[in-house]
Amino acid sequence: MSFTEARLTDLNGKLKTRSYIVGHAPSQADVITYKALSGAPDADKYPHAARWYKHIDSYQNDFSSLPGDASADVSSYIPEATTSAAPGAEADGDDEIDLFGSSDEEDDEAKAALTKKRLEEYAAKKAGKTKPAAKSVVTMEVKPWDDTTDMVQLEKNVRAIEKDGLVWGASTLVAVGFGIKKLQINLVVEDEKISLDDLQQEIEGDEDHVQSTDIAAMQKL
Repeated sequence: MSFTEARLTDLNGKLKTRSYIVGHAPSQADVITYKALSGAPDADKYPHAARWYKHIDSYQNDFSSLPGDASADVSSYIPEATTSAAPGAEADGDDEIDLFGSSDEEDDEAKAALTKKRLEEYAAKKAGKTKPAAKSVVTMEVKPWDDTTDMVQLEKNVRAIEKDGLVWGASTLVAVGFGIKKLQINLVVEDEKISLDDLQQEIEGDEDHVQSTDIAAMQKL
């Protein structure tokens, strides 16, 4: 039984992932298949079959000692290829049918479509994510006029300022001398929404209690 191109393709495919026709050592299955070939397969077209053929060829002097059924037919190892040209194609000679190219092209198109879909999904997901607002933790000092200033009311007036992007935190009174204490208060601001200069001006607008303000510390979150 001769080896057609389609059958050689099947043999090459079979040997792509194995070294021998059957099992993990040379046997009569390799000998029978080797003898069924008219010669070494084209290494460019059938690289795996060509590699196998060259390897089995080195056992020529030991063919009879290899295990297995020497009377078996090659078709039991490499069946006649079921893929063949359409009737009349061989006689026409000009009309060649690409048995494998179309499926490869379809695979490539499917992969390209899948890749495009995943990239689009990723882009949409990324675009849908809201970037976290940049924030800063600020320590502000609010200084009164003198030791007679009502610091409780001063702090109430400061905390009464409410803005989107502004959160007041803990506070303490810090002695500065001569019985005077300043208010040291922490706050968190969203950088794009709150201007510290504007906030300081608004606090200093409480002229009955506030002499001035300073930013003692600031750290990005």
